[in-house]
Amino acid sequence: MAITAAMVKELRDTTGAGMMDAKKALTETEGNMDEAVDWLRTKGLAKAAKKSGRTAAEGLVAVLVDGGKGVAVEVNSETDFVAKNAEFQEMVGKFATAAIGVSTVEELANASLGDKTVSETLTDKIATIGENMSLRRMAALEGASVVTYVHNAVVPGMGKIGVLVALSGDNEAFGKQVAMHIAAVNPAALSEDDLDPAVVEKEKQVQMDIARESGKPEQVIEKMIIGRMKKFVAESTLLNQAFVVNPDLTVGAAAKEAGVEVTGFVRLEVGEGIEKKEEDFAAEVAKAAQG
Repeated sequence: MAITAAMVKELRDTTGAGMMDAKKALTETEGNMDEAVDWLRTKGLAKAAKKSGRTAAEGLVAVLVDGGKGVAVEVNSETDFVAKNAEFQEMVGKFATAAIGVSTVEELANASLGDKTVSETLTDKIATIGENMSLRRMAALEGASVVTYVHNAVVPGMGKIGVLVALSGDNEAFGKQVAMHIAAVNPAALSEDDLDPAVVEKEKQVQMDIARESGKPEQVIEKMIIGRMKKFVAESTLLNQAFVVNPDLTVGAAAKEAGVEVTGFVRLEVGEGIEKKEEDFAAEVAKAAQG
């Protein structure tokens, strides 16, 4: 029986197995879908599907620079224990290396890693380690020079927060200070022009509502809003923030003194934005005891 691409896709969607494994299973079972699922299960290659619904909010961010390009890659796991696993760390490092040659997380998932894709390698690792994992995000940054920083690094280049900073010139020491600032302060954008207009408008409306609660006249409120929005921009944008190394200067002013310009940044934090399920362990044990 001819094995079609549609059959392979259906089996992959059902089991979470890699493409080549799914194709081999269908070949071995002459296209019988149910038998192919059982074949994968006996080989330990269908375990990933059972774990796909579990929240993966731990893991690592890896950063890497090659020439004038830097990449940051987030790979999630269910527990911090797995993030400390050398096998998991090695895989994340390989993903970061593969990311140098692509631009998006979708391209990274399909990038070759030996005789398998990154996505297939991840699926295999889920089956081996026994936890749900996901290739969640990647970001790339280019500049005359790109500097990296990892907060709470577990091994060189990997940790809970990964930062890339692009500079117009070569000043690694200053770039590292800016990267540490970004890790700590988490700016929303590089400059006012880079802020999301929807975010700015929402903040403006909130500030207007707060000001109107004071009962002051509209002309007074308008002047209040100008000041408050100026403060919002200063606190939200990297170049206008007070530099943690020298609060008397903004990051933009400090960069000028250092003889460079900060042209871009990336900050990825593990699990950022993922809703974690809070487990009540005592209640879980009590429920289990009651049968």
